[in-house]
Order: sequence, then C-alpha cells, then structure tokens
Amino acid sequence: MSSEDLTGRRALVTGGARGLGAGMAEALAQAGAAVVIGDVLEDEGEKTALALREAGAEAHFVPLDVTDDASWAEAARRTTETIGGLDVLVNNAGVEITSLIADLDPADVRRMLEVNVLGTSLGVKHGFRAMRPGGAAGQGGAIVNIASVAATIAFPGIAMYSATKSGIDRLTRVAAAESGKLGYGVRVNCIYPGLTPTTMGNQLAVDCAEIGLFPSPEAAAEAVVGLTPQGRLGQVDDMADAVVFLASDAAKFITGAGLPVDGGMGM
Repeated sequence: MSSEDLTGRRALVTGGARGLGAGMAEALAQAGAAVVIGDVLEDEGEKTALALREAGAEAHFVPLDVTDDASWAEAARRTTETIGGLDVLVNNAGVEITSLIADLDPADVRRMLEVNVLGTSLGVKHGFRAMRPGGAAGQGGAIVNIASVAATIAFPGIAMYSATKSGIDRLTRVAAAESGKLGYGVRVNCIYPGLTPTTMGNQLAVDCAEIGLFPSPEAAAEAVVGLTPQGRLGQVDDMADAVVFLASDAAKFITGAGLPVDGGMGM
C-alpha cells in the first residue's frame, strides 16, 4: 500500500466548490478519502460533490461561511456525523482583490483579512477541537492551509493579499507548535501555490492589466512565467498532489512546514 493512500480517511475541504479546492477534493477522493466540500457556493458545491460521487467517491456538501464561527461549528459537526470522523482539513477558501497600495479600499482589505486570515484561523480552531483527544473525531490528523507564492515574493498589485497569505504561513507554524505542545496529534502544514489559471488566477491577470501594471492580462501571465524557473503557470493537479502528500503518511514527520508549489518562482 502506498504511503499516500488515504483509504479510510475523512476530509473536509473549504472553498471546495470550484477551482483549486475542487481539484484538491477530487485528488483526496482519488487517494481513497471520503470528502466533504464546505463552501458558500451551495449550487456549485452540490454539483462538485455529485460529480465526485458519480466517479465512485464518497462525497458530500455542507454550507460553510469560513468567516463565521457558528457556521464552522455546524460544518464540523455535520462533517463528523456524515462521514464518521475527521482526519484531514484543507483550509483552501480565500479571496484576492487586486489594488495598488495608493488606492487601497479598506472594505476590500477587511474582506481579505476576514476570509483569508480569520477564515483559516477558525478552520484550525475547529479542526483542532474535532481532531484532538476528546474531540468529536479524536484521532489526530492533518491540517493543510493554503497560503500562496504571494507570501514569499514582492509582486505589484497584491500587497494586502500577500500580507494575508504571509499571515497564514505564520499561523501554520504556531498552530503546529501548539498541537505538538498540547498533544493534539494534529500535523499542521501549508503550501504556497504559484499562479494557476483558475477563475481567481485569471481575474488577477485581468486586474493587474486594468490597474496599469501590464499592457494586457496575457502580459501579466507572461511576466509570472518569466519569473518561474520551470517556465509555466501552475496547474490545479500540481497543488492538489501536494495537499495529498501533506495529508498522508508520506508526510508523517512533517509539521510546521511551508511547501512551495510554484515552479521555483519564490525561491
């Protein structure tokens, strides 16, 4: 049996209705895990879960607003009841709003802080409560937070997004330390995805052109490729494979780490 076989594991993926999150949910399911998708996009989330079931996986959807503590508590409860436990939590939900620093809108900044930082923090909170001894699942497990290459580079137009993703990096390491110190048995790691042509990634390229940083969205994407030693944009499966690795026993002695999955862009 492969050490990346997740048969028997139970996973919750936030922001799993589409994009990177949907790809991560699919990869976890293909590795053998039962998967719950949590998202505010209920119709898309239900369709993604249905597609996974039609492909032979055990998959379900729960409504989840990651910025709301009560929503997290209910999603964690429903997840453990529906699939019989919780071994893997992927804190993927996030938003990116492009802006030059001179033009920052406080409302946009608060939105990114709430979804990216608060949302991930509440995910770790409820993941710990479920997975630690005495919790609803109580068998330990793995939490994978989704940061970004933006946490490791200085790219114009994404200052506050970069700040929030840097916050996820630090949160991950403190959470790993607390889990170890308190005997929770939960490994906590993060990945730094490179730019990927999902809805969010494509919009970033469009926005960077609209605020005058590049002559076109294509030029923005080409600039990223030019900064990437592997010479291409990331793909969803690149990120999803890294999540499966960190969730699996192949990474059983890895915690408090950040794994770049960016083709070398952030090195």
